[in-house]
Formats: sequence, structure tokens, C-alpha cells
Amino acid sequence: MKFGGSSVAEPKQIRHVAQRLVAARERGLRVVGTVSAMGSTTDSLLELARRVSPSPHPRELDMLLSTGERVACALVAMAVHDLGQEAVSFTGSQAGILTDAVHTKAKIREITPVRVLSALDDGKIVLVAGFQGFSRDTMDVTTLGRGGTDATAVALAAALGASCEIYSDVPGVFTADPRIVPEARKLSQVSYEEMLEMAASGARVLMLRAVELARGRQVPIHARSSFSDEPGTWVQDAPGMEQPIVSAVTHSVDEVLFVLRDVPDRPGSAAAVFEAVAAEHVNVDTVLQNSALETAELSFSVPLDDVPGARLAVERARSTLGPVALEELADLGTVSLVGAGMRSHPGVAAKMFRTLADDEINISLISTSPIKITVMIPRADVERAVRALHAAFGLGDEATAGAAG
Repeated sequence: MKFGGSSVAEPKQIRHVAQRLVAARERGLRVVGTVSAMGSTTDSLLELARRVSPSPHPRELDMLLSTGERVACALVAMAVHDLGQEAVSFTGSQAGILTDAVHTKAKIREITPVRVLSALDDGKIVLVAGFQGFSRDTMDVTTLGRGGTDATAVALAAALGASCEIYSDVPGVFTADPRIVPEARKLSQVSYEEMLEMAASGARVLMLRAVELARGRQVPIHARSSFSDEPGTWVQDAPGMEQPIVSAVTHSVDEVLFVLRDVPDRPGSAAAVFEAVAAEHVNVDTVLQNSALETAELSFSVPLDDVPGARLAVERARSTLGPVALEELADLGTVSLVGAGMRSHPGVAAKMFRTLADDEINISLISTSPIKITVMIPRADVERAVRALHAAFGLGDEATAGAAG
């Protein structure tokens, strides 16, 4: 059971989380809870670090940021004790979460949950601090970066042979952001493949890394609300079921498009750019290359958080490619249609593009996968595009959502 920052933001909410954990234990379940830092604690710690140092040392930043989850874990354990159940809180390293040595963006290598299993065998509720681990290479504390607590929860579930409940301030996965589309419908089930595409294109209910882990280890995820007992959305594969053509419309407004011009049109140019990007641990989404005569134009989008790293990467690539021109476009957003049924139903792209054209929304870039179509459009038009596409494909009507043509 994973609880996000909004679920433990205040003492009253912490006690509510404790009640959920105790209720599960009293149903005879062996219970492990993974907890994020309270509310905006991580942002506050990051702001404090930058007030002290304009460029905080990554190792020390991990030492600082990892404290937020530890505080929340200990407080939840105290609340569980007050309800008459035994509980124990562990840091990531105490829980056996072993990572690589990359500070602020570490990847989980393995989990050796010896102490977790021992505590469960003793009948205790176990609380594990999310977002953090330990590198055997450096013997240092590491943090997992964006989506780290979700990843912690799924990795623990995989190591323990369990399913994973992820609690947040939303009741599940919807056909669109309900804040933009009030008639958006909650989905009862989504496949791993669809959820991966949705998470990668802006759906924030589940983080991409957690879904990747869940698919790789076949861990069922139940995404649900901390503040309601209603069922949420199950993320799992269901063989034999008819897949909807379009399941959801997702969007993102926190990406920047890097456009490199005058890139030499020769073998190895793209490799030079993206090897430099990978060395900075930058996540790249959309990639497009156009060639003309002896030069090419290479475009790729990155999350806002990764913009400084992407700039460093371009500078490094210039040492190989020469003085390529760089333009950063920060006034664009993306809108995506996601649906496993797209594979066998032609015409989805045409209908998408016609819908946007009828609303006079200009498309700057198009990217596709077998079950996703993404367009990059002016950021000011993103919400209008989401509403138009949601209506055009009938996603708010349960009777027609799977048959929109």
C-alpha cells in the first residue's frame, strides 16, 4: 500500500492512513506501507537547499531529501501503535532497496527485504520510506527521482509476491483530466501497455517507472483514492478482452522542445546527441529528424526538470558535431490519444487531426506508437484540444467509448 504526499499532509490524514493499514491487518493480510513525504515537504527541502547553495551537491541533496519520507514513515508507525497494532518503520536501506550510484535519479537494482519479511513474520505492519535506497558501489544514500515512491511500492510488491495498492488524492485513472473535462469517466481497468503510454504522455495518477516495473514483474496495481472506499482502477493485463479503440486523452504542459539545426547529415550525428543526453540522465520523449541537403534538423522534447541537463548535453555534442544551432521552444504542450484498439482500427489519426483542425488548433509535431498518437500544439490550446477530442471520441459515454470511430 503506497500513500502519496497529499495522503499524509496533516496529522489527521496520517491517522486516517494508519486506520487503513490496521484495517487491512485485521482482515488477516500481511501489510507493507510505502509513504511519501508529507505534503510539499520535498519541495520545501529543495527550496531550502537552493537558498543555501545555488547548485547543491547531489550527494548531500540526497541526504537532505531522503529525510522527508523517513519523517512521514515514523509518524504513520506511531499512529498505528496508537490503534493497538505493532508497527515498525524502515528507511530504504534498512528495507534492502539497493540502487545504482546515480544521485537524485537512482534506479533500483534489487531488493533484499530480509528485515521486512522478518517483521511481517512477527505480525507487524511494516512502513518503508519511499523515494530512496542505498548504493553498494558508494555506500551512500540515494534518491530515486520523479515517481520514486510509486516505484518503491511496486518493487517491494514484486519482491514480496504481492499486489500493490497506490493511494492518492484521485479515485483512479480517468478518460481525461477531470479538472479539464468534468464529464471524464473513471476506468475500471487499464492494461499495462495503455497505462505506460498514458503515464508517458502526461497522466499523473501513476508514474511511468512504477508501471514499467509492474509490467515487467506482472504486479497488479490498484490505483484508488485515500479519501474514499470506492474501487479505483486496476492496472493489469486481461487476455481475451476486447480492447477499446481509444481509452483516454492525456496531456502535458511541462515539456520543452529542443530544436537542433545545421546538424551534419551523416552516420553518428544522432548518436552523438543522444549519447550526450543519456550521460546527463535526461529523459527524452518525442524525437523527430528531418534531412535537407547536407544538414538535418533534430528535435526532441524533455521534461522541464531535465532542461539544464539537456543544455549540457547539447554543448557536449557540439564538440563532435560542430556549431549546431539550438532553439528551445517552451510555449508548446502535448495532447495524446491512447487506446490498444488503434492497432486494428484505421482512421483514428484522421479523426483526431480533423477535430483539431475544426477547432483551428495548429499542430507543430506528430509522434505515433502502435497504441498512441501524440501531437505537439500551442500550450494555450491544450485544454481546448483535450475537451474537443474527448467529445469527438465519445469517451464520456460508457456505452460508446469503446466504439468511437
